[in-house]
Amino acid sequence: MSAGPKVKISRALNLAITPKAARIMERRSFTPGQHGLARKKQPSTYKLQLLEKQRLKATYNVSEKQLQHYYDKATHVHGATGTVLLAYLEMRADAAIYRMGFARTIYAARQYVAHGHFSINGKRIFTPSHALKVGDVITVVEKSKTHPQIVEAMTHSGGVQVPEYYEINKVKMEGKLIAKPLREQIPVKLVEQSVVEYYSK
Repeated sequence: MSAGPKVKISRALNLAITPKAARIMERRSFTPGQHGLARKKQPSTYKLQLLEKQRLKATYNVSEKQLQHYYDKATHVHGATGTVLLAYLEMRADAAIYRMGFARTIYAARQYVAHGHFSINGKRIFTPSHALKVGDVITVVEKSKTHPQIVEAMTHSGGVQVPEYYEINKVKMEGKLIAKPLREQIPVKLVEQSVVEYYSK
């Protein structure tokens, strides 16, 4: 039986992008393909930068065009470009829903938003890229509070560490962005400076 495309992507990038991928990668840590164990040649600087860019795209489930857009915005803001870039991605509606524990994967979070299962400050949203501002409250809409996958995600999120910039109310099924994310608070293990170097050429 095939492990699935997201598992293959995860192994190629050495980055678990779903819980299933994480479980499989614990057993098979080498890259996919019959020669995965033999691929130990030192990659070039460009290849490392490209890999980190691909890892960032997969982490937030964004397109090349979207990532380029966030990078361009980040270059015009005061602060380390890589950190600003991560903060923009982290404050997307789908990323927020995933971090708050309302979805088990970023892919599921994107689908839930597109299907109208969430509101921000009382207004229903349908755009996964909707940017949250500090003080915004994201809530599961009333008729979706019994949605099986959302309920399951919340039930299984007990051991998941919610980042400090979010405040969660599981009873009301809502969360609030209480501060802009700091780099050390963002649970993403990649070298964002490599992404900046990739785009700055």
